[in-house]
Amino acid sequence: MTASATLSGAEALVHMLQLYGVRHLFGLCGDTSLPFYDALARLDHGIAHVLTRDERSAAYMADAYARVSGRVGVCEGPSGGGATYILPGVVEANESSSAVLAITTDVSVASRGRFTLTELDQQSLFRPLTKWNTVIDRADKLPDAVRAAFRVMTTGRPGAAHLGLPLDVQRDTLARSEIWGQPELLSFPSWRSGPDPGAVATAAELLIFARRPLIVCGGGVIIAGAEAELQTLAEALGAGVATTVSGKGTIADSHPLAVGVVGSNGGTPMTREVVDSADLVMFVGCRAGSVTTEKWRHPKPGTRIVHLDVDPAVIGVSYRTDAALVGDANLGLTALVAAVRAGLRGARRPTAKYAVLIADAKRRKFEEFSRYAEDPAMPIKPERLVATLNEVLPEDAILVADPGTPCPYFSAYYRLERTGRHFISNRAHGALGYSMAAALGAWHARPDRKCVAVMGDGSFGFTSGELETIVRLGAPIMMIVVSNAMYGWIKAGQKTGFDGRYFSVDFTRTDHARVAEAYGVKSWRVEDPAQLRGVLAAAAEFGGPTLVDVISQPLPEANAPVSEWVV
Repeated sequence: MTASATLSGAEALVHMLQLYGVRHLFGLCGDTSLPFYDALARLDHGIAHVLTRDERSAAYMADAYARVSGRVGVCEGPSGGGATYILPGVVEANESSSAVLAITTDVSVASRGRFTLTELDQQSLFRPLTKWNTVIDRADKLPDAVRAAFRVMTTGRPGAAHLGLPLDVQRDTLARSEIWGQPELLSFPSWRSGPDPGAVATAAELLIFARRPLIVCGGGVIIAGAEAELQTLAEALGAGVATTVSGKGTIADSHPLAVGVVGSNGGTPMTREVVDSADLVMFVGCRAGSVTTEKWRHPKPGTRIVHLDVDPAVIGVSYRTDAALVGDANLGLTALVAAVRAGLRGARRPTAKYAVLIADAKRRKFEEFSRYAEDPAMPIKPERLVATLNEVLPEDAILVADPGTPCPYFSAYYRLERTGRHFISNRAHGALGYSMAAALGAWHARPDRKCVAVMGDGSFGFTSGELETIVRLGAPIMMIVVSNAMYGWIKAGQKTGFDGRYFSVDFTRTDHARVAEAYGVKSWRVEDPAQLRGVLAAAAEFGGPTLVDVISQPLPEANAPVSEWVV
């Protein structure tokens, strides 16, 4: 039997996703999605649909999937509430340069403006939150829209796209001959471009003659796969390498030039000393925003600045720039390595003093950390949790840290001995309830890795329904709840900024282990620090989903690496 010369819009979308190598689709069903779901059920496409319990979770899964795999993450949801619920994950992905396609079905074009149930202006809703966005009004426009979405998501600065698919467009037909894709856009970044050679020469000269050059790396280095090029450049210059939270994994923490995370979330007074000692700072794949620079105070005014980024709109926004390099981090760093090596032949090489300063700062940082990590007092200190996980998790584990207690502690002290995407935190918008869903998305991308979600009890309350999803899929996700019965980040801010006037930040302690057990998750509750290592090791080795409820020190009483709380 020959194939029909036409396809429905829903069938065309499935075939287009197949052509672009989509292997997983995270989402939640709805009335307006029925033709699309029927096409997924009938056609032979090789796409695994992951049914979630919340559209937010679907988008978070797609985000982490994209970050870990380097392929476009795809999520979907129905009209009305589904379109609004999916937004937090879409904007997080877009601002984190993660290529995520959000597909929302919609009411029929023919029924617009007639008080149709779940109708809203999806085009306007998604416009400020995505890199590219459209609602398709005719079935024959669908292939072009999908091609445009993948082209925009994966080129330049990666980002999120949105496709709205009305009910009648899903049912209408178009010619099968319009179904084609571009295989070079299956992953990101694609269609790379390098910086201007003149700018490279200027930057290389500045770097060569700097006495204490520091490279501050954002997530763009990992996205571009430029870790090796970065290390080569740093070693040639004797330059320190610091990272943002999203850039963690750019360089192994054991490398003598690795400074660690800097800034107001995860930075410490010791790492700040290294930043302030630099006479030149080079930002790579980093926006130099308020957190990284502690509200633009570090590096200090007057420090020479080199900035390499694929997005020209971020260069020169926060600092006067002495050399601006617009281009892919991999191509840019490769060009800089060649220029620096050529220039170093006749130039003064940097001394080893900067490496000594970095080593001393790291030693003092981890000496202070160890005092808290070894403390046997109850409740369990966050430092002890970080240190113990560093002992029991494999080097190639992928750890996802929610905002609140997990992000600053794991950013600052969780040691990565390998480069690459082994650590994720949703730093663009910092919404609670990210890590459980994101760890499941990461596991779909790399099922050979141990994927770990660390969350506060506030975040657990946002996302506990996805325990059913994890159990249904049999995913061996390891979940850890830092339980202190409060919205700790806000309470710590009330302590330091408002004279301890606590208001509406405390809630009742939940037995998270029993909740997880009710879903079928192997669970433990730990109060005694002496029992923590044994429990975490057992959870890490278990072949199915696990949850460890850790009764933890309240964040306002802790020594968190958050500069605004230092008094």
